[in-house]
Amino acid sequence: MNNFEGHIPSSLGNLIQLSTLALNSNNLTGPIPFELANLTQLTQLFLYYNTIEGQIPFGLMNLTQLTLLNLAGNNLSGQIPSSIIQLKNLEFLDLSTNYFSGTVEFDMFVKLKRLTILHLSFNQVSLLISETSANSTLQNKESLRVLSLSNNFLTSLGQHPVLLPWTRLAILDLRSNKLKGSLPIPSFSTLEYHVSNNSLTGKIPELLCNMSSLQHLDLSENNLNGSLPQCLHNFGDSLFILDLRRNKFEGSIPQTWTRKLPNLKILILRSNKFYGPIRILKTKYEFSSLQIVDLSYNNFTGRLPLMLFQNWNSSKFDLVDHLTYIQVESSFIMENSLQSYIWIMKYNYSMTMTNKGVDILYGKVQEIFTALDCSSNRFAGEISESIGNLKGLRLLNISNNILTGHIPPSLGNLAELESLDLSQNKLSGEIPQQLMQLTFLEYFNVSHNHLVGPIPQGKQFNTFQSRSFEGNSKLCGRPLTKTCKNSEALPPSAFEESQDLGSPFQIGWKIVVIGYGFGLVVGAAIGHIVTARNPNWFKKTFGMRRVVRGH
Repeated sequence: MNNFEGHIPSSLGNLIQLSTLALNSNNLTGPIPFELANLTQLTQLFLYYNTIEGQIPFGLMNLTQLTLLNLAGNNLSGQIPSSIIQLKNLEFLDLSTNYFSGTVEFDMFVKLKRLTILHLSFNQVSLLISETSANSTLQNKESLRVLSLSNNFLTSLGQHPVLLPWTRLAILDLRSNKLKGSLPIPSFSTLEYHVSNNSLTGKIPELLCNMSSLQHLDLSENNLNGSLPQCLHNFGDSLFILDLRRNKFEGSIPQTWTRKLPNLKILILRSNKFYGPIRILKTKYEFSSLQIVDLSYNNFTGRLPLMLFQNWNSSKFDLVDHLTYIQVESSFIMENSLQSYIWIMKYNYSMTMTNKGVDILYGKVQEIFTALDCSSNRFAGEISESIGNLKGLRLLNISNNILTGHIPPSLGNLAELESLDLSQNKLSGEIPQQLMQLTFLEYFNVSHNHLVGPIPQGKQFNTFQSRSFEGNSKLCGRPLTKTCKNSEALPPSAFEESQDLGSPFQIGWKIVVIGYGFGLVVGAAIGHIVTARNPNWFKKTFGMRRVVRGH
């Protein structure tokens, strides 16, 4: 974690008693010196987050005492050498975020009997899991706790049974590959399961409900179909994030969900074929942690499901640091022959959401961000005044439905609101003057409704363009060209003249819209493509502490 430049000195090969070599998070270039093969006592080698290039030297496979090898976040290329099986004591292997290519036989990793953490993400390898390894050899792979193979060309997990054979797996990341067939089910002890952006088909097996410790489930951007299992409420208080967007799921939302997921923060059902009303039983339910709900682009009907936020406590965001992000933190104990460690893994949640009229990919989502998107459905009826109780809400999109009645003046209570889209409905009446209280509102759209009367003037309304109001033939006033008659014109509102609604400038939730975050620690960290060149990120993001042997 300095700014060292140039090549790695070959003279380091003279330090033959060295047990740990850490040159990570610098600006080192050139190849890995062949002379490092002389360090036969080396147990840990950290070269991650540099710009080292070339291939892995064959001589490195002589370091048979290595327990940890981290080469992530470099410009290494060529094939992953099959001779890696000589590193028989290896427990941690991270080759992610490089340019390795060719075909890799998974069997060679199976032969590393102590391997606990394997990261090959963000390369260009075609990983082959043969029928032999899937059905027999892998059955004995009890040590594997983390398997990250995302962003490669993985096409199959072999002729596996529905339940994958790694019985102690905690993290499984298969995102952005070319997987086909039915959804593989990892160990019931799994904490995080990421399998988005593949070509998986079929229904969600009931076996998935046995993963009672699951914290993050991401099945998005596949071709999964059918109705959702009633038993998903078995996840209980462990589940924080559920992302099912861009599949072909259909049917209604199981009512059993609304009583047994008290810690669910994020619910994404966007772009499926769900239909029918969202009903909440009168018996007790708990969604007190829910802060991001995206139901857009489905066929839901009935009233807006504002009751999902009934137990929502907006005051919890008052003390949240504006620079913190929604993360899932998973930890487990890893033991070796000398000591035990707590491994802490942090995953920064990313999502796509429509904000201010544009679909945006958020590589990170701030903890203060709260959103409700029910757009592009068939919700009907009037908007309840209770919508004004969702204080702390920053994004509200209920456009492209068949909502009727007036715009509730209570929307003026949503003081943190930055984006409000009511367009393409059948709303009538005037635009409430109370909306001028929304001093953080950057995007406002009421186009294509049946609104009448004058557009409020002053404050944020002076920043909105005419397209925010078009398609309402009886609206008048700036920014439209139609002027209001004397009987229609209204003076500035009383609150505008008498109240000072200004407040010290607060940092908005503008979010960097690139990248993923997926991390791992034990004096070694892996990172995805965006963070791979930022050494300071490692220090701020991860932690490790030793625990008493045998815990």
